[in-house]
Amino acid sequence: MGKVTGAIVFSLWAGAAWAEPVTIAALGDSLTQGYGLPVEQGFVPQLEAWLEDAGHDVDIINAGVSGDTTQGGLSRMAWTLTPEVDAMIVTLGGNDLLRGIDPEVSRANLEGIVQAANDAGVEVLVVGMEAPGNYGPDYKQAFDAMYPDIAQSFDTLYAESFFAGLGGPDTAPSDVQNFMQPDGIHPNAEGVARIVEGLAPSVQALIARVE
Repeated sequence: MGKVTGAIVFSLWAGAAWAEPVTIAALGDSLTQGYGLPVEQGFVPQLEAWLEDAGHDVDIINAGVSGDTTQGGLSRMAWTLTPEVDAMIVTLGGNDLLRGIDPEVSRANLEGIVQAANDAGVEVLVVGMEAPGNYGPDYKQAFDAMYPDIAQSFDTLYAESFFAGLGGPDTAPSDVQNFMQPDGIHPNAEGVARIVEGLAPSVQALIARVE
């Protein structure tokens, strides 16, 4: 093979390698999994479609498990972080809240998740959430703070709330009722679309880190 031909072949090979999609694992609970919705209307398919419409070549793995806690997410890291995964979105903690788990336990689990991603060379977007006031101010302060603290400690990207696209924690429940399923916890398809709109810029920043 001549030098010119070899250079052309190498150039084509390099271009093909660069053209591989960015693979993102979406680690979470029922909000990520798409509870109560047809598959194509869930969070992962809608986010993937939004990003592709914006010109990104992505493959998002749905690693959401309904009912999962931060401990469950940590226990799944070994098979979530497969070799093709370039980045990970972490949306966990809601079920810890429902069970009243000590925020220090949740923090340790989330730190374990992010550390495992770091060890695998995987970029991370930590998605936060806020505790309700009924657990008391100390619980709320400890829970709310763990997400930005972890993001800062591990130098990951951080999105303040999964529900930012619906207006955030200060929005009146009546204002988002039309975007929720009857249980009042999980978004309907239109709600997911708004959530994706709010979160997608952070995911774009995650893709930029990979590239």
